[in-house]
Amino acid sequence: MVVISCTASPEKAPVIAKTLVADRLIACANIMPVRSIYRWKGAICDEGELLLVMKTREENADKVIAAIREMHTYEVPEIIVLPVMKGHGPYLDWIIRETG
Repeated sequence: MVVISCTASPEKAPVIAKTLVADRLIACANIMPVRSIYRWKGAICDEGELLLVMKTREENADKVIAAIREMHTYEVPEIIVLPVMKGHGPYLDWIIRETG
């Protein structure tokens, strides 16, 4: 599974990623700067954020969502879980080992 989330805080993104890796809920996270445009409470927002792309196994998805929600500063954080349909076998095996 791939879990996607955004945070505005440059300090918070690595904390979320490191905590989830340390707890073996995810195997790894990529953190990238992005520009997000969205409507929030009636206003159009245009802000810099950090996008986290995290890899895990399906059975960890609910725990990952709960952990992100607990650490996140947003009222309604983006947390999306996507299935991995195919991938490089040794890499997928590594994800399983690291999140077991």
